[in-house]
Amino acid sequence: MADPSTYRPKTSDIPTDPGVYRFIDDDDRVIYVGKAKNLRQRLVNYFQDIALLHPRTAQMVTSAQRVEWVVLKTEVEALTLEYSWIKEFDPRFNVMYRDDKSYPYLAVSMAEEYPRAMITRTAHRKGNRYFGPYTQIWAIRHTLDSLLHTFPVRTCSPGVFRQAQRSGRPCLLGYIDKCSAPCVGRISPGDHRELAAELCNFLDGDTGRHIRSREREMKDAAAEMDFERAARLRDDVAALRRVVEQNAVVLPDRTDVDVFGLVADELEASVQVFHVRGGRVRGQRGWVTERVENLDDAGLMSALLLQVYGETGENRLLKPSRDLPEGQARSIDDRTHTPTTAIPREIIVPVMPDDRDALLAWLEDRRGARINLHVAQRGDKRRLAETVHENARQALQRAKIKRSGDLTQRAKALEDLRDVLGLDVAPLRIECFDVSHTQGTHQVASMVVFEDGMPRKSDYRHYIIRGENGDGARDDTEAMGEVLRRRLAKVLDGSRDVDEDAVSGAIDPDTGRVKKFAYRPHLIVVDGGLPQVNAAQQVVDELGVDVAVVGLAKRLEEVWVPGDDFPVIFPRNSAALHLLQHLRDESHRFAITHHRKRRSKAMTRSALDAIPGLGPAKQKSLLDTFGTVAAISSATAESLATAPGIGPAFAQRIHDHFHPGPDDSTEPA
Repeated sequence: MADPSTYRPKTSDIPTDPGVYRFIDDDDRVIYVGKAKNLRQRLVNYFQDIALLHPRTAQMVTSAQRVEWVVLKTEVEALTLEYSWIKEFDPRFNVMYRDDKSYPYLAVSMAEEYPRAMITRTAHRKGNRYFGPYTQIWAIRHTLDSLLHTFPVRTCSPGVFRQAQRSGRPCLLGYIDKCSAPCVGRISPGDHRELAAELCNFLDGDTGRHIRSREREMKDAAAEMDFERAARLRDDVAALRRVVEQNAVVLPDRTDVDVFGLVADELEASVQVFHVRGGRVRGQRGWVTERVENLDDAGLMSALLLQVYGETGENRLLKPSRDLPEGQARSIDDRTHTPTTAIPREIIVPVMPDDRDALLAWLEDRRGARINLHVAQRGDKRRLAETVHENARQALQRAKIKRSGDLTQRAKALEDLRDVLGLDVAPLRIECFDVSHTQGTHQVASMVVFEDGMPRKSDYRHYIIRGENGDGARDDTEAMGEVLRRRLAKVLDGSRDVDEDAVSGAIDPDTGRVKKFAYRPHLIVVDGGLPQVNAAQQVVDELGVDVAVVGLAKRLEEVWVPGDDFPVIFPRNSAALHLLQHLRDESHRFAITHHRKRRSKAMTRSALDAIPGLGPAKQKSLLDTFGTVAAISSATAESLATAPGIGPAFAQRIHDHFHPGPDDSTEPA
């Protein structure tokens, strides 16, 4: 634990200009980024009596080893640089709003030849159109089911689609007219894409045009005595009206506005936002965050708006109503090339954020038009803001009930590990390694990372064990030694080996980006007993890296320390033991998953490798076309010839390999 007075800069050396500052720890890792109108006035507050600081602020200044700053001309420039550095370094002491749950979206894969409508919670992919987020998955399923009557686009997975193409028979949805069955050629690719585009337009808010069009067609069909078609159109209109009615109007005049609600206590803050487009609530999102900075509600609001609207250029989740008001600026979504206004012209907040003028200028620059940022005082918008506030209050209450013991247990587990293992500080970053193989073949290893007692999945890594001769390791201890050498080499490569004028040793001097694994862990955990622990400690001593090593044996859940003949026994109800078990189990799961993928891939390739002349490129072509080796083996020669790069003669040879004739059979030994 560092004394802040040892790295406090002279007050006269700190400029009084606007700028951005960052605190850096002894591993050259940026742990906090902030901005200030007056750098001197802001920074001297961090170096007052520690007893007067907020507990998390005190922990931050005692974890740091130095502070650096950059002087800028305006507050807007400081705001932009602060956002860039927070995204770049992901400082652990900055407020980061995390979604309190995973929201489902309705997606249309416009990048595919035959676009597909689907429900997803995964990351947004280039070329797809996304609508939502929805608060309940049953609501999106009901919406999609209703819309398929009118817009019968494909909803099946790629495997089901290819199977229908091969068999020439559509699935059940094709027979009940909830799919136009492009798989069997009932509709051309161009017409199906146009149908998918109409679905997207309807979900974008262009509802009236579609309903009026079908009402006219219904009346024309009735006039022509085509009552069957008129009845189908009547059902389509009813289905569309049901979907529209589900999105209740909350604001008049087709208003586009984002309404935020904020509720906070001493430890946590909860935020909810309703995205209103065309007067209707099109989406709702929620965040719950720990108050890791000494910020009031205005500061929390400023950090929230910076994070939410900083993502709009990369992750456009919401689409506005199709008919934009006169003079409203349009921007082009770089994935779908369609008009979108992710930042609306009106934003309602519960409290005015810090640096309102600079933040408003930054938002207007990103939107390309004026924005009305204000606190609702009366009328419909005030009542809607109260509803959002109530949602935020209930979300915070649920989070506190869910995490009431979690935060305490995590802190207690880290403190117990420090005390029992004799560490200088609590192990805020723990890395666990596990080796997986099948009788020495397909050797892989996993590294999982826990920070502040929680998994940090973005830092998980897989390793393929090579061995001295490239044939794998002889045993688990040799495999563990190889993995740790490769991991700790990143620490040695990134530890203050750059010029003194560089920002930090964890920054790549060529690219300017953070070296993700240049900082060392506080604790390494290996899955195994004393032999594995001693092998790991040998590598640590050999490389000269200052890091503690322990092992966790599965049999009796014993914690082994290098050089000790007897293990450390934690009580069964120990929070520290539960943390180590969670870490070990996560590492084992991650290693097993990767091992199974490699083994499955190797077995697949071995079945195809036996065919003379079938190299990797043609194997990939066959697997892309048919999906599995079983499908390839059961396909006819004519079907095999449809794969790219597979001619009729070669297709017959592949077919004969899987279906040998009587002359090809061999007598059993």
